[in-house]
Amino acid sequence: MSVSCPHRGLNLVRTRQPRLDIVRLSLPGSSRFFVTDAPGGDGGPEPLAAEIGDFLKQHGAHVAAMDLFGPTDRQAETLAALERTCGPVKWPVTWIDGSACAGKAPIAAQFYAVAGPTRPVVLDGQVVGTIVEDDNMRFVVFAGLRPADVTASRGDQTKSLINQLERALDVVGMDFHNVVRTWLYCDRILEWYDELNRVRNEFFRERGVYDRLVPASTGVGTGNPFGAALVADALAMVPLKPGISVKSLPSPLQCPAPAYGSAFSRAVEITLPGCRRLYISGTASIHPEGETAYVGDVDAQVDLSMRVVKGILDSVGYTWTDINRAVAYFKNPADAGAWDRWVKANNIPAMPIVVVKADICRDDLLFEVEVDALRLT
Repeated sequence: MSVSCPHRGLNLVRTRQPRLDIVRLSLPGSSRFFVTDAPGGDGGPEPLAAEIGDFLKQHGAHVAAMDLFGPTDRQAETLAALERTCGPVKWPVTWIDGSACAGKAPIAAQFYAVAGPTRPVVLDGQVVGTIVEDDNMRFVVFAGLRPADVTASRGDQTKSLINQLERALDVVGMDFHNVVRTWLYCDRILEWYDELNRVRNEFFRERGVYDRLVPASTGVGTGNPFGAALVADALAMVPLKPGISVKSLPSPLQCPAPAYGSAFSRAVEITLPGCRRLYISGTASIHPEGETAYVGDVDAQVDLSMRVVKGILDSVGYTWTDINRAVAYFKNPADAGAWDRWVKANNIPAMPIVVVKADICRDDLLFEVEVDALRLT
């Protein structure tokens, strides 16, 4: 499917291949790609790397940031396979120990790629992000952020990771007020989610984040190769022209997350000339009052979560076909069939999604989903 905006020089093309879901946004002089490689069956590092390498060569693109999902003991061979097919992995990578759910491949990838100029963000000798700039905005994608000392307490590791992000933002002339989206992958999240929220809340109060934009966010329970309490991704941006807006959005079907102690917006939208980008936070089966809904019923939890997502999409004029990236997290891998059942029952068009195992922030939550959407205006 191709959608163009000739007055702005923009073109949006969505391509679905056997292994890849590709959303290409073409701008004057460059192209941006949102790619999901989530095969079924027994796909491993070699075919995944070959597919990514072929894609990059075909489009003359390079990776700006990548998330890899799979068992940690497959990390080294996966990165080695990427090196063989794509050359040195100079882009930032987050490895998420999200083991495959039933019927899914053991290794999956989502990445943001660019055909055009970019600049790396280097912190302490490591590439932690990529700057992508055009006439309208400077956009920075961060990946692979982690605490400086993984032996410290979980609270101190959280403070350290936020400090790493602040330092990286300073490198590109930004601060935390420019952050629009975060992902926090927390090892054993159920043991210390309250502490995570306490540290994050304190930081937000100290920096005045509550007085400006509170980022959209996901916080789920997954391991990582470093033995760290958490690793993170983030997005930040600076408008370069007047008339560009960045705003948080409420959820029509849920209360604001800070009402029960979690410091994130339900969604954040960026409006640019000719284009809108929507980032919907990790969304689970929670009543408007903040309590868990449908305890023990995974199908009902999936249905409510997706009705909440649809409520946000509808509220600002997006549809299912505007989704350019999604991740579904299941507490129990055996429950993953609930996603396919929901898609079939609701006649939902295929979307670029990875389905993985992860703990949700409450023990009685069985499912969480996050969604990005992109629409030309």
